[in-house]
Amino acid sequence: MPLVPQKDELYLKERGFNYELTQATTEVYLVIHGWEFPAAYAPRVADVLIIIPPSYPLNKLDMFWTLPDIKLAATGAWPEASAEHQTYDGKTWQRWSRHVEEWRSGVDSLRTFIAAITSEINRGV
Repeated sequence: MPLVPQKDELYLKERGFNYELTQATTEVYLVIHGWEFPAAYAPRVADVLIIIPPSYPLNKLDMFWTLPDIKLAATGAWPEASAEHQTYDGKTWQRWSRHVEEWRSGVDSLRTFIAAITSEINRGV
């Protein structure tokens, strides 16, 4: 059985992401390696973790995590709502508390969520 819907796997491949999917108890961990961040951040490259709950795609994806820690380049401060950490698969990840306000069940997907992550990151705060 696939870990994510086929359309999500196709999207990840089309975008050329270097990624891995692993089953972790009831959740699936999607790690996108080498995500490039804008100049407002330091470091500029990190892995991004998206935790996919068993209720996906009917229910929304929520938050994302980075490794290593990402800070604001100009000040060294944490970006808004990203100072918390959680351990997954033996690694400590920086949690970005970002939430998709509206999730259209049957319409939204990893494509939607990754677009939301990209938008948040590009805000530079």
